[in-house]
Amino acid sequence: MLLLFVVGDVLGAGIYALVGEVGAEVGGAIWTAFTAALVLALLTAFAYAELVTKYPQAAGSALYVDRAYGIPFLTFVVGFAVMASGIASASTLARAFAGDYLEQFVDVPLVAAAIGFILVVAAVNLRGIAESVRVNVALTCVEVIGLLLIVAVGVAALGDGSADFSRNFEFKEGEGVVLAILGGASLAFYALIGFEDSVNVAEEVRDPARAFPRALFGGLAIAGVIYLLVTMTASMVVPTGTLSGSSGPLLEVVERGPLDIPLKLFAFIALLAVANGALINMIMASRLVYGMARRDIIPAGFGSVLASRRTPHVAIAFTTLIAAVLISTGDVGELADTTVLLLLCVFAIVNVTVLVLRRDRVDGPHFHAPWPLPVAGAAVSLVLAYEKVADDPSVALRSGLLLALGVALWAVNRLVLRRQRAG
Repeated sequence: MLLLFVVGDVLGAGIYALVGEVGAEVGGAIWTAFTAALVLALLTAFAYAELVTKYPQAAGSALYVDRAYGIPFLTFVVGFAVMASGIASASTLARAFAGDYLEQFVDVPLVAAAIGFILVVAAVNLRGIAESVRVNVALTCVEVIGLLLIVAVGVAALGDGSADFSRNFEFKEGEGVVLAILGGASLAFYALIGFEDSVNVAEEVRDPARAFPRALFGGLAIAGVIYLLVTMTASMVVPTGTLSGSSGPLLEVVERGPLDIPLKLFAFIALLAVANGALINMIMASRLVYGMARRDIIPAGFGSVLASRRTPHVAIAFTTLIAAVLISTGDVGELADTTVLLLLCVFAIVNVTVLVLRRDRVDGPHFHAPWPLPVAGAAVSLVLAYEKVADDPSVALRSGLLLALGVALWAVNRLVLRRQRAG
């Protein structure tokens, strides 16, 4: 069950939206960028495997940072960065939802459709966690079916000779192979995030020291193979220029492929997959805001719940408002880059943290990551973060503004608490 949880968490909607964007960075050899991103994810997964088996408790990276350094402000920044990455991710998917996939059914201005979509997600979130989880289970099955359909298109295209497999080895003109792969990997990494969410169910796993590493690495391997097949299919069926110019790249694969799959059917599957990813991210973000308010880290008002549904309506409204602003100010690629930059910074800290916590001895067996891997994970995370900032400084500005908002909330709350104590 844990393995299926990890697979479902990693096999998100990012690939439905970003195959073309990655192709614009790397060229036809899209699979190389996804493979490089998978290697990075595996490096960081080693750190998470050690930490979650050593401290099998919910809270994830914020918990580990707090145990390692004991600095409340640093713990808050890490937790808020994870929350902000979730909102940026949902905003990415909202714009993807409102693009070419939705145009198969209705022609609506993109920003208006994306904001309308995020409001519907907020309504589902407000309805309750039980309803949201039921929707998530159903939509996860649908998005996996969609990816398997793309793989079937690739097999059929190879069989009838319509595929141009050589495109899988073509790199972007005018750029070195290594730089092209790095540029694509820093964006493709968006489709592989999610595995770190699994550590939040650690308290509900029987024998985490044995089960977690197997599920974590096994889930990433399964997702990696599916992504490899999907990206190679996309590249050999559709010219790279066409892929990179589409906000619904997998729809192009279905349209040009030899199988008679109705475009509206696949567009509907893709819309559900994208909706699922956005819902997961907004649930996570709103609950993190609620949790921080309940612990007096940010103003207590954000911890209010709706009397009839027991859902954190103020936190949901707050995260939805931020998402609406992001939707209005960035495209799919920019918002995905914002998500990745925030998480790369968190991953760099987590990889260092696993080494710092080696001094903390715990009872019982736990997974032990070979020390070069966290070192490599931290270094690669920082290199990719630097590459992303250097390539587009606006991504750093957007990420910085999100974190600045969190710091402002933290500062206001500290001031209020200080006055209450003084009174």
